[in-house]
Amino acid sequence: MSWNVFIIGHDALSKRMLPNLRHAEDYAFHELLSLDEVVHAEEYPFSRLVDDALAQLERFPGPVDAIVGYWDFPTSGLLPVLRRARGLPGPTLAAFLKCEHKYWSRLEQAQVVPECVPPFQALDPFDDRAVESVEIDYPFWIKPVKAHSSHLGFRIENADQLREVLPTIRQGIGRFGRPFDEMTALAELPEEVTAVTGHHCIAEAIISAGRQCTLEGYVQNGEVHLVGLVDSLRDTTHSSVLLRYEYPSSLPDEVQARMLAITRRFLARIGYDDAPFNIEFYHEEESDRLWLLEINARVSRSHAAIFQLVDGAPHFQVMVDVALGIAPRMPHREGPYPVAAKQMLRVFEDGWVRRVPSQAEIRRVERTFPGTLVYLNVHEGMRLSDLKHQDSFSWELVDLFIGAQTREALTERIEECRRMLSFEIEPLSSR
Repeated sequence: MSWNVFIIGHDALSKRMLPNLRHAEDYAFHELLSLDEVVHAEEYPFSRLVDDALAQLERFPGPVDAIVGYWDFPTSGLLPVLRRARGLPGPTLAAFLKCEHKYWSRLEQAQVVPECVPPFQALDPFDDRAVESVEIDYPFWIKPVKAHSSHLGFRIENADQLREVLPTIRQGIGRFGRPFDEMTALAELPEEVTAVTGHHCIAEAIISAGRQCTLEGYVQNGEVHLVGLVDSLRDTTHSSVLLRYEYPSSLPDEVQARMLAITRRFLARIGYDDAPFNIEFYHEEESDRLWLLEINARVSRSHAAIFQLVDGAPHFQVMVDVALGIAPRMPHREGPYPVAAKQMLRVFEDGWVRRVPSQAEIRRVERTFPGTLVYLNVHEGMRLSDLKHQDSFSWELVDLFIGAQTREALTERIEECRRMLSFEIEPLSSR
């Protein structure tokens, strides 16, 4: 007999990864809501998505043993609502929001780990006096209280620049803001949070100096467990642009231990339980100070394949087993490589995609470097600015998951793959 596990937005990567779980024969996976509904849609009608998912589960003839997901909002927000409706284990909606509502999360963080929290404030982009309401010092980052992939995130150097980006934020913030407000209406919010809706932003002091690291873990029966730490390498020109995730982290063990201790303090405060999480930090090497960037109430999809390459299974293992209420059967350091990366091959100018690597070229890369996975994000004839879920400065052409015996060999392999995967992008200016 196998467990019935429903995956919100089941995609090609997870279909490729899930057979690699330990004891894969124990699970029967089913899609719950399509990728087009929860990721690629122009709008996310949250209440309707909840109703459609519950109706689908009701029609299922067998037991519903777990509901899981690895995408950001709205998938992450659907999980606590659907689990509560079906009586399945998982964090409360309030605990979820104390992670994912960027302003509420900062308020909670400031209560328990204030040394890790930069100056911050809520900001209403629709307020005629939004610029005058700024209380923190320039420069700062501004971003919606709920979005992802640096969507509508901007570094603001002065008041004039803030005035310049506010119309863009007002135009686009509702895509996530509307469904987020539908979800928060299901929770009891403290007074200081109620007024800060999904159509608000958070402005916070810049903490992007130093090295960035993501701690992947889970909480089960009130106990926080570490799965692994992943380094994030950013572009030198645009510090908000991610270029590579590298696992395992090369940060000193003492720094990693401090990150875990901070994580435990915060999660204990908010009562987060029976689910995975990932929490992002910056380590300022000169001052030896740790800054908490954000916490996500899910595993990171971007890290699954690199855990597979190093540990011997994707950390989807943790996502599934915790949702089932069993101790995760996640291996450690049993993969073929000591180090692995997800490399995002990006361009920084908009244009028309005239050529992408052929399937034969992709297969050649994957054969040349065993275990490598190549995922195209673009297709011939499209305009780069039509790509969804991109940051404000670049476009992600392809994701490359690859392992090696050393970090130096890893960098060499990535560069070789870059040469083997040929793109042609026609600049807009050429027309």
